[in-house]
Amino acid sequence: MTTTPPRSHLTPHLTPHLTPAETAEQSGFSLDTLRYYERIGLLTDIDRATSGHRRFTPGDLAWLSVLRCLRDTGMPIADMRRYAELAREGSDSANLAERVELLERHDAAVAEQITHLLAQQHHLHDKIAHYRAELGQPSDGR
Repeated sequence: MTTTPPRSHLTPHLTPHLTPAETAEQSGFSLDTLRYYERIGLLTDIDRATSGHRRFTPGDLAWLSVLRCLRDTGMPIADMRRYAELAREGSDSANLAERVELLERHDAAVAEQITHLLAQQHHLHDKIAHYRAELGQPSDGR
């Protein structure tokens, strides 16, 4: 999903820029997280206005959506940093193979998490059914 910044930020012949607040709102990351990600190298080459304020591009926002996916699925920061390094280094065969391996390893961890959560959810459903039975309420069929 791509988003277009407000028209007030579009300047002819220049890349549209988003303020840190707009970027935080559109990415779902807090301003503190954006600063932290820049400090640890997950965000690089962030443009700055003459005032020193960060100015984000649609490309930065697209990269943040990748980081959002990795973070939301529980990828450790060290692995996110390695992925970012690989993405910056280029697309030769060895680099791409390492990215695939890193993402496949993470995907397996996500699948394991999902399996665990589904088992826990089943346990919750059993408890709900038990308490409904104690109350003489009908089961909701789960």
